[in-house]
Amino acid sequence: MNNEYFIKQAQEIINEYNLTKSRAKYIDLSDLSEELLTRLITKSKSFVVRVVGEKSEYYKDILSALNQRNLGLGTNLSYVIGSIIALKEDLENDYLKSYSELLHSEIFSDYIEISRHLLENGYKDSSAVIIGSTLESHLRKLCVKYSIEIELDKGNGKIAYKNSERMNTDLTKEEAYSLANQKQITAWLAIRNNSAHGKYDDYTESEVKLMIMGVENFIIANPA
Repeated sequence: MNNEYFIKQAQEIINEYNLTKSRAKYIDLSDLSEELLTRLITKSKSFVVRVVGEKSEYYKDILSALNQRNLGLGTNLSYVIGSIIALKEDLENDYLKSYSELLHSEIFSDYIEISRHLLENGYKDSSAVIIGSTLESHLRKLCVKYSIEIELDKGNGKIAYKNSERMNTDLTKEEAYSLANQKQITAWLAIRNNSAHGKYDDYTESEVKLMIMGVENFIIANPA
C-alpha cells in the first residue's frame, strides 16, 4: 500500500487522540476511563505493527512508554501518540524505504525492462511469463514484509510454497493493499498462468503491455 493510505490512518488516530484529550479535565487524562485510553493505545500499537512491524524502533518506543506504569495510562498514551506522529512524518517524507527495498526495486526493474524488451520485439508470450514471475516474486517478498507465512505444511514433513493467488488473498486480508489491487493482481496472474500453460490465444499483446505498466506501478507503490 502506498504511503498516503497509511498517512491517513495515522492522522485518524491522532485526531481521535486530540478529540479524547479535549474532553478531559486534567492534562494526564486521569478523569477518562481506562477502557477508552486502552482502546486508543491498542489501535496505535496495531497500526505500527501493520506498517513497520514489531521490530521497528517505533514499536519499541511504544513498548518502552507503556512499561513506565508509574506515569499513568493517559501519560503513556501521550508518548504512544508521539510515536504515531513520528511515524506519520517519516511516511510523509518517504524515509521508511530500507536498503533491501531499494535493492529489490532495482532487481525488479531489470526484469521489467527485459519483459518490455521482449514484448517490443514480438515475444509477447515470453514477456508475459517474465512479468508474471516478477509479480509472483514480489508478492512473496511482501508476505515476508507483513509477516505472512509463505509455506504450507503438506504433512509427512513436506512443505510447499503458497501459490500466488493465495498470497494475494492473504496480503489483502492484512491490508497490505486494497481489494481493487487484489482483483487486478488476479487478472494479471491469469495472464501469467495462460502464458505458462501455452494458452497463447487467451490474451493479447495489448494486455501484456498494460500488465507490464501495471506491475511496475504496483511494485513502486508497494515496496518490499
